[in-house]
This record gives sequence, structure tokens and C-alpha cells, in this order.
Amino acid sequence: MDRRGLKLRVEDAEDLAALSLHVQDAILRVSDMHRLTRRKRFALLLNRFRWEEAGKRFGPKPRERVRAGLHFDFVSNVRVQGIAQDRKTDFLVLLAATFEPKDEPAGTILLRFAGGGTLALDVECIDGALVDIGAPWRTANRPRHET
Repeated sequence: MDRRGLKLRVEDAEDLAALSLHVQDAILRVSDMHRLTRRKRFALLLNRFRWEEAGKRFGPKPRERVRAGLHFDFVSNVRVQGIAQDRKTDFLVLLAATFEPKDEPAGTILLRFAGGGTLALDVECIDGALVDIGAPWRTANRPRHET
């Protein structure tokens, strides 16, 4: 079992697409999302499924999750749709992170969640990071998607 944590820098749309693969099916609570207005940062704590260690569909590698921090800088505005922000203990499942350019390098990072919720982060440019925190733990369940 690989105990080294994943560390990814995100500086463009291609990096964001790679990051999206690593955070797909991450679980977080509404209370784990924070806008730090003065720092122009949006941060999330999540329990991400370690797709990079999952092996093939029915492979022998153990299924694991790990606590991770994800943040984006140069965030000028945050719009929330379909997420009850007052329900802090509700769980969300992150499905994808994408980028819609507006006046490049500015644009909107879209974080899409199961059930239709979306976070839209207006950014001056793409600048962020994903960092695993602590040791992974085994999970009995592997996320499944309809084809």
C-alpha cells in the first residue's frame, strides 16, 4: 500500500481535467467548504477515493479513501446552485471539476456534485492545489457509475 500522499498543482484547464479524475467521487460535508474572501481562496476538505491505487475494475488492490485538501486561489465570486448551505451536515459527492473560460486566463471553475448541485468559482486565473492529508484507509465500496 502506497503511503505517499498525492500532491497536485493546478494551473490551467489541462491540469484541472487531471485533477477532476482524482477527485471524482470524493465525499464531503457542506461544512467542509470555505470561502476565504480576503485571501481570494475557496477551500474544501474531502474524502477522496484513491482511483490511482484502485487497480483494474476487479483488480486485487484494496479500495481506499484518503482525506485531502483542495483549494483554488484568485477567486472573485462564488455561486452555489442546488446545495442547501444551511444544512451543514449534509454529504455531497463531487463528480467533476471543469473550466469555462471567459476572458482568459479568467473564467469559471465548475464543481459538479451528484444530485445536480454546482459550485461556480469565478477566477482571475486557474491556480489551485490538491494535497492528501494523512494515511489512507480501506473502504468496502468502490464508486460505481451508470454507463
